[in-house]
Amino acid sequence: MRRALLLVLCAVLSGCSAASDPVATDAGGTAATVAATPAPRTNPAIGALFIDGTHFCTASVVHSAPGDLLLTAAHCLHDGEGGEYATGISFAPGYHDGVAPYGYWDVSEPQVPEGWADSSDPDLDVGFATAHQAGNTKTLESVTGANTLVTGGGFAHSITLTGYPDEREAPVVCHGTSSQADTYQMRVGCPGFTTGTSGGPWVVDPDPATELGTVVGVIGGYLYGGDDPDTSYSSYFDTDVATLYRKMDARG
Repeated sequence: MRRALLLVLCAVLSGCSAASDPVATDAGGTAATVAATPAPRTNPAIGALFIDGTHFCTASVVHSAPGDLLLTAAHCLHDGEGGEYATGISFAPGYHDGVAPYGYWDVSEPQVPEGWADSSDPDLDVGFATAHQAGNTKTLESVTGANTLVTGGGFAHSITLTGYPDEREAPVVCHGTSSQADTYQMRVGCPGFTTGTSGGPWVVDPDPATELGTVVGVIGGYLYGGDDPDTSYSSYFDTDVATLYRKMDARG
């Protein structure tokens, strides 16, 4: 299972649990066009989430008025039904090979949809948080750049998928085609996305120079992103996600 909240988070949160909701199968649109490989260079707007010195999930910077907003899977921030928010998380944008080229940023103000916090609804496995760096007056977005969040954009996309497996010190990247897996679930076939890649962004139309684009999903949702490393899921970005994003964006 692509469960990002392993022992390191279970020690912080209460009641780690697994989802078991069935998802309809769909033979179309799941084949990856390029096999997952270590990224030749890291994207500064995408990085690893750390707790107690160990990376356990993936997050990305999304555009916001305050310029400090992170997007990830809800289960990377909150344990769902019966649980609570994690604490002591940091974000290392562009992390690779033990190096945090932009330093570590303290993660705070986590927010997940009520449906995730109350009942671990896999259709609402999307979360936001803010990130700041002690002594740095610059915003995260001004340092790394940011993707643009889009909701209600449909299910079929040519995407670039990026994530940080627990067993690697560099991200894996794949180009694939997403499809609808269930009413509020998306799916993409991309090999090598194991535990730790939860929260990895699904980016459409990245700029060749900056690698920044439009984010339409994050690894999560069904079975916390899937129990097969070659198939990843995302909760569909609907009005619940749009409402939560507007709440975070309005802080500016």
